[in-house]
Amino acid sequence: MHLLQFSTSHYCRKARLALGYKQLTYTVENLTPGLHILKLKPLTGLSTVPVLLPQQPGTILGDQSVSGGAAMPQAIADSTRILHFLETHYPQPSLLPISPEQQAEAWLLEDWLDESIGTATRFVYYDFRAGAGKQLDSSLTSQLLIQLILKQYGINAATVVLAAERLQLALVELGHRWQSGPYLVGDQLSVADVAAAALLSPLVRVPLYRDTFPQIFERIAEIHHQCQEPLPPGL
Repeated sequence: MHLLQFSTSHYCRKARLALGYKQLTYTVENLTPGLHILKLKPLTGLSTVPVLLPQQPGTILGDQSVSGGAAMPQAIADSTRILHFLETHYPQPSLLPISPEQQAEAWLLEDWLDESIGTATRFVYYDFRAGAGKQLDSSLTSQLLIQLILKQYGINAATVVLAAERLQLALVELGHRWQSGPYLVGDQLSVADVAAAALLSPLVRVPLYRDTFPQIFERIAEIHHQCQEPLPPGL
């Protein structure tokens, strides 16, 4: 398997956590923002990462085997679609609870985290990096890239306020769930935990969130260890 990614993308981190949990080995290709379109468009018709190329050479560890007779797609774009692909073709170890009801809840949480909270994290994180967090990397290249991201996604004072409100509600809800047990749904790691651990991880570099929700980031670190993925910067 071969993963096309941006090294700093929290959505790409989500795909890596799932691959790691399933003990699949894979190669990674870090793309250059802007130029990445030249590689991705012919493969998927899209310009977003991550993209998984499952037919590229890769080794499966342990007793893992491919399930089902469906033909392998050439390329899978979008982190949620990658999770669905892995659950279909590499079902063990599973990232879903046993009961259908809890499976539906896990996917519902994953979708909420992917579509809403991951975006809110991006807005708050890059606003921080452009202001108080500029010292994390004040290089001209980094700052130019951050300004490009702010413009591309429409990140401004008003949208950041809305994103911060969304994050506050999400962190309180996830904190309650993780406080009552180690998993967001059921009694095992699920796609919901993987999504939360990846998509909230940039916030560890923002002191407001790191200091207010230390238990959230402790759980994020534990999930990274469980998925054999290196910790994100600052954790």
